[in-house]
Amino acid sequence: MSNVEAHITGTVWQVECKVGDTVAEGDTVVIIESMKMEMPVEAEDGGTVKEVLCEKGQAVSEGDALVVLE
Repeated sequence: MSNVEAHITGTVWQVECKVGDTVAEGDTVVIIESMKMEMPVEAEDGGTVKEVLCEKGQAVSEGDALVVLE
């Protein structure tokens, strides 16, 4: 299992995956809005989405786990 983590502090603008989705390395799983810019958060590994730990509008900090892959 691996976590996809926020690489910047901001607000979740869009969640691009749901539990059960298969994602490949480099796929965008969440988009964070920070300083009026949309920053994609990409999966570092491929896998199946086991858990989504964030929701649209939620404030997140750098290093927070956003999605769990298995």
